[in-house]
Amino acid sequence: MPAEIAVLVNPAARGGRSRGLLSPVLDRLRQGGREVSVILGDSASDALERACTAVAEQPEALVAFGGDGLVHLAVQAVAGSGVPLGVIPVGTGNDIAAALGIPLKAPLAAADTVLRGRVRTVDAAKAGEDEWFAGVLACGFDSRVNERANTMTWPPGMARYLVALAEELRSFRPIPFRIDLDGEIVEREAMLVAVGNTSSYGAGMRVCPGAVPDDGLLDVTILGAIPKGEFLRTFPRVYRGSHGAHPAVTMLRARRVSLEAPGVIAYADGERVGPTPLTCEIVPGALTVLV
Repeated sequence: MPAEIAVLVNPAARGGRSRGLLSPVLDRLRQGGREVSVILGDSASDALERACTAVAEQPEALVAFGGDGLVHLAVQAVAGSGVPLGVIPVGTGNDIAAALGIPLKAPLAAADTVLRGRVRTVDAAKAGEDEWFAGVLACGFDSRVNERANTMTWPPGMARYLVALAEELRSFRPIPFRIDLDGEIVEREAMLVAVGNTSSYGAGMRVCPGAVPDDGLLDVTILGAIPKGEFLRTFPRVYRGSHGAHPAVTMLRARRVSLEAPGVIAYADGERVGPTPLTCEIVPGALTVLV
């Protein structure tokens, strides 16, 4: 029998604008005699259950057709399974795909990447008992912006996050963090702490610019307490990855990172993980990806 490629689909990616791209991608994947099945759940939990069932049958690959949120869901299914993960990046951010060198804004080229079958073994991280993440875990100002944006119904897309950012900034105060990095304790008031397996989040913000996904380490960026005006001047540097030169920024590496911060909800790969305290631990070689 021909090998099967299971395609996990998020029809709401980019506000539904990705739907017209799906049929050409499926046609391309069927080239060469591949069998292609489509996984479309009624909810995130249903989609995950269906993806886990597909992975248990050892397909040639599980392919995430969507953005970082769908990749995050797919990682829950494939981590540690040996089933390769493919990505067709049609979401808003696509930071994980960018970190893996998968073609962006070119779904058919990404489909060709899946068909070529070149594999790379990379790390993934666990947050808490059983939540995997492949990209960046955010904790602090950035995660509070996410939390606020998720309660809003307007405006759509990235504009919602810009509005949430402006609203959060009005009331935000630095947060007292306690961070355990492989037993070394850091206690500091901070604007945010980011824990990265890869370098960027939020559609290109290189918050952990030195992070690479196969070094067996997590990169930790701490932006200490600074006045709001200074924060507004400093934060845009994250798009160039040059914020590390600021005296309030500390960048560290560890295999295991525990975070404590009152009233803070952590987000990983843009998805809600839950409140601190929370421990993140790298698992070397947990993912096989098609690149």
